[in-house]
Amino acid sequence: MRHSSSGSEPDKRTLRREFLTVRNRLTADDVQATTVALAARALELPELTHARTVAAYVSVGSEPGTLALLDALRARGVRVLLPVLLADNDLDWGVYAGESSLVRVRHGGKMALLEPAGARLGPEAVQRADAVLLPGLAVDARGMRLGRGGGSYDRVLARLERAGADPALVVLLYASEVVERVPGEPHDRPVHAVVTPAGVSRFR
Repeated sequence: MRHSSSGSEPDKRTLRREFLTVRNRLTADDVQATTVALAARALELPELTHARTVAAYVSVGSEPGTLALLDALRARGVRVLLPVLLADNDLDWGVYAGESSLVRVRHGGKMALLEPAGARLGPEAVQRADAVLLPGLAVDARGMRLGRGGGSYDRVLARLERAGADPALVVLLYASEVVERVPGEPHDRPVHAVVTPAGVSRFR
């Protein structure tokens, strides 16, 4: 998928709808088939090889699957932090203690999320992560990420910047979601790498 940067550039809302339409055509088997490949590619990243703490997330629906990666990181002795969505769309964090420790939480009319059941560590816990794995719908050649529009991860990235923290920022996508350009806004921050089941691209 190619998106031009001309005046006819689609807006973020239109692009989100396009990418979600493609994802929603995937079957559960399609998603499962990518989960192991995505984990294998991600685990090759030096940023994850040397990380002691990784902030990640649990994939839901047709998102590229993350559970295999979470379990592999935990098996390496990495402390894996998972987000807990707050009422104002900010994120708190808890430690991943295996798939059985996850609880399904529905926030209003939104999609149900899998969140850690243990103690809450506070929104600032992400500042101690060596790497942050970000969800998204697309990333472009500059490393600019198209998110779902809720703003939760914009807050996380702003919090990291205010704290002077500089973890590796890695977005997990399908190969078709790495595109030429997505619309950007002044508050958007580029990621450092994208991992797909097909491989890794770096932006710094």
